Amino acid sequence: MMQHGRNNGKKIMAVRIIKHAFEIIHLLTDQNPVQVCVDAIITSGPGEDAPRMGSAGVIRRQAVDISPLCRVNQAIYMI
Repeated sequence: MMQHGRNNGKKIMAVRIIKHAFEIIHLLTDQNPVQVCVDAIITSGPGEDAPRMGSAGVIRRQAVDISPLCRVNQAIYMI
């Protein structure tokens, strides 16, 4: 679908930004930039969360583990 005016070129701009970022990562670290990105996602995800739990009006926070998919989703969202 064709876009007009200020709405065109957003995907190309995003791809260009990622490409330049990967080139900079490769020049600075001499490593595979995709592997660097994957390692950043793996290490930046939270290990546990503290949701609100309770009944009868008493609410307290309980530490629980997070599933691996949720960890990856939160890491990508925060990056």
